[in-house]
Amino acid sequence: MGTARQWWLLFAVPTSLVGVAGGWALARPEDPSPSSAVRALCLILGSVVLGLAALGWWGRTDSRPLVQDANLWRLLTAVAGSWMAAEAVVFAMTAAEADALPLSGLTVGRFGAYVTDISAGRIDLAVFACTAAVTAWSLFAFRHPGARLPVAVAVLTAFAIVARPVTGHMSQQVLGSVLDAVHALAAATWFGLLTAMALTLRSRGDWSRWLPRYSDGAVWCVCLLTLTGVVDAAVRLGGVSALTDTGYGRIVVAKAVVLAALLALGWWWRRTWVGRAAAHRMSADDSLRRAAVEVVAMAVAFGLAAALATTA
Repeated sequence: MGTARQWWLLFAVPTSLVGVAGGWALARPEDPSPSSAVRALCLILGSVVLGLAALGWWGRTDSRPLVQDANLWRLLTAVAGSWMAAEAVVFAMTAAEADALPLSGLTVGRFGAYVTDISAGRIDLAVFACTAAVTAWSLFAFRHPGARLPVAVAVLTAFAIVARPVTGHMSQQVLGSVLDAVHALAAATWFGLLTAMALTLRSRGDWSRWLPRYSDGAVWCVCLLTLTGVVDAAVRLGGVSALTDTGYGRIVVAKAVVLAALLALGWWWRRTWVGRAAAHRMSADDSLRRAAVEVVAMAVAFGLAAALATTA
C-alpha cells in the first residue's frame, strides 16, 4: 500500500500548475512568462533533489544510514534526470522569449547569442550544467558506493536553486541576494525534505525517528521563508497599495494566503501527527498519506512562486 500511496505525490505537478494558472490570472495585464509553468516543475524537482541529498547527509550517523541505501541514489538519479530535462526546456523557452520568438522559431545561432551575449543566458547555462552534474554524480554513486557523497549533490543543487533568485531585482539592494538565497533554500528544504521522507521511509520506526526531526527543522524554514519574503515584497512593492494595484502584489497576497493555510495545516499536524508518529502510535501508511497531502498542497505555493518570478 505504501508504494501505491507514494504515487499520490505526483499530484504535486497538477497542483503546482494550479498555482501558476492562479498567478497568471492575478497578474493581468502583467502577463508572466509562459516558461513559468515549466519553472514550477523545475522548482519542485530541484527541491526534491535537495531534500534527498539532505536526508542522506542528515542520517549519515544512523545505524542504517540512508546515504548507503542504493534506493536513495536510484531516486536521486531519476529525479535529477527529470530536473535536467525540465531545465533544458526552460533554457530553450527563455532563449526564445529573449528574442520574442516562438520556441519553434529559435535557431542555433540565436540560442548561442543568448548564451554568450545575455547574462540571463549564462545563468541558465550554469543552472543546466549543475543539473547535469548532479544527474551524472548520482548515477555514478548508484553504481559505486564509494562515491555516495550527498554533500556534493546538495551543494550543486543549492547553487542551481539560488542562481536565478540571487541575480534578480533584489541583487541591487544591500544583502538582497543573501535574502533571496535564504528564501529559495528555505522553501526548497521545507518542501524537499518532506517529499524525500515520503519517498524513502518505509516503516513506523522510520517515521518515528525522522518526523520529529523534520518538524523541528520545518519551523526554522518557515520562519526564514516568511521573514525574507516580507522583506523582499516590501522592497519590491514599495507601498501597501501595490499589493492590490499590481499583478506582482496580487500574487504576493495569494502566496501569503497559501502560506497561512500551510502554517495552519502544519500546526494541526504537530498536534495530531508528529507526537503520535514519534510514539509509534501511527502506521507508516497513515504518515505517508499525511505527508502526501502536505506536499501536494505546498506545490500550489511553488506554482505561484514561479509565476511571481516572471512577472514584471
